[in-house]
Amino acid sequence: MNLRESNLQALRQRDLDLLIVGGGINGAVCAAALTAAGARVGLVERDDFAAATSSNSSNLIWGGIKYLEGAELLLVDKLCRSRNRLLRAYPSRVREIRFLAALVREGRLPAPLLYLGTLLYWFIGRCATRAPRYLSASQLYRDEPLLDRSQVVAGVEYSDCFLPEGDARFVFGFIRTALDQGCSAANYVEALGARRQGQDWITRVRDRVDGSEFTLRSRVLINACGPWADAQNALCGAITRYHHRFSKGVHLVLDRAALSERVLTFFASDGRLFFVMPLGSKLCVGTTDTRQESPEAEVSDDDRHFILQNVNRLLRLPRPLQPADILAERCGVRPLAVSDGAQRGDWMKLSRKHVIEVDRERRLLSLFGGKLSDCLNIGNEAVRAVAELGMALPREGCAWYGEPTAEVKARYLQQAAAMGLDRLIPGAAVDALCERWWRRYGSDAFELLAQIADQPGQAQPLLGGSDYLRAEVALMARREMVIRLDDFLRRRTLISQQVPQRQLLRDPGLVEVCEILFGARATERLQQYRQACAEGSGA
Repeated sequence: MNLRESNLQALRQRDLDLLIVGGGINGAVCAAALTAAGARVGLVERDDFAAATSSNSSNLIWGGIKYLEGAELLLVDKLCRSRNRLLRAYPSRVREIRFLAALVREGRLPAPLLYLGTLLYWFIGRCATRAPRYLSASQLYRDEPLLDRSQVVAGVEYSDCFLPEGDARFVFGFIRTALDQGCSAANYVEALGARRQGQDWITRVRDRVDGSEFTLRSRVLINACGPWADAQNALCGAITRYHHRFSKGVHLVLDRAALSERVLTFFASDGRLFFVMPLGSKLCVGTTDTRQESPEAEVSDDDRHFILQNVNRLLRLPRPLQPADILAERCGVRPLAVSDGAQRGDWMKLSRKHVIEVDRERRLLSLFGGKLSDCLNIGNEAVRAVAELGMALPREGCAWYGEPTAEVKARYLQQAAAMGLDRLIPGAAVDALCERWWRRYGSDAFELLAQIADQPGQAQPLLGGSDYLRAEVALMARREMVIRLDDFLRRRTLISQQVPQRQLLRDPGLVEVCEILFGARATERLQQYRQACAEGSGA
């Protein structure tokens, strides 16, 4: 019985304290926090974990510097504090990175004012990162020679944080933590609606792998469906004060030019903040911020034109970038929380605050909004809200997030050094390799070492253009509930965002990846992926 099957069996057999519907960042942190607090928690996700908004972000953990312009100082303070906690708790997975704000001629803000803004941001952030600095035009051109000298006149450098392994992997870390604590969670399980029966919720769900339907009983229901929260509440007959409006965010992935390991940020042609940031060996460029009427979003030709036009305006490249240069695309919607009484004004001015609306009588929590940067606040607030409903949480206050201790990591590194990995993986930068494994898998990296020690052939790479080894794919097959090939290529890893699709589909290693992940269903899963690529979805 694989991991998903065992969790489905547990879901069917358990009476739950809480059922969480939705496996994006909001649902993942609620599951981790509430399971650690002692609740019997179940979680179902209609698609894969982090399949929508939570895998289409800018991969940033930031304090929201752009919200200073709207004078949302309390929001910036809250986000900075959460960012700082994440930086301390996940020193491998959350990394400080320098941002270079390039100021163009006739820009929206004068350079001195922007510099003062970064200083204010640094102080609000408790000076937890490196201090900002002002850069003259000559300093900018020396540090970033690809900047267009006819456009850029000065710059400001400051710090925030990013996720080197990507947003979806970060989200899955909370799912894995919840599973380790005793949560029962399954992807590709769709909630079809819920009703009250006495003091409990009865939620009807469908397994989207085999089509079977069954019901789950829980004392509390948590709607963490992100952009689909309103639709889920409608299925449950719930009426809420808050609802969602949507803003579409698009990023394009391009081959990396000769840029430094910094995030370039500037004001796009329409005045919005725009980023050029590292994504492994590639560049991720965006984002758009356009009004969207539904949670379903696609990249349009206008989106591509807008992003490429702004990159070409900022950088002095051998030739202008064209749509043919796009390696991959990222597209999702930001769900923005609005109350019934909110005016239908400019959605760009809507607050990015999250809201947990509690129906105490029906024991329903509805989560609106939410951000990667704010995830710890959401988890803690969910625990408090559930406790206020009168539910006993015997371990409330227990730590529920963070990497294993420095002592555990030191033991891991000592064990890796004793194995002689440099002999098993000739030419590898072993120190960097061990750090990468720790960043990706935490204490599960011990299992990788044991597997490679037992079978040295497991230390071989499988896919060209990727640094993932056979042992890593096998570990994900056992521990990470990979159901479709895109779960592995797009969310557990960033392979499909970094390796061109045509190259990936021709790679003979893809067949072996499927055999490791899916066993007897390998051919079926590979054909399913090829068909999705042909149709343009890559699912």
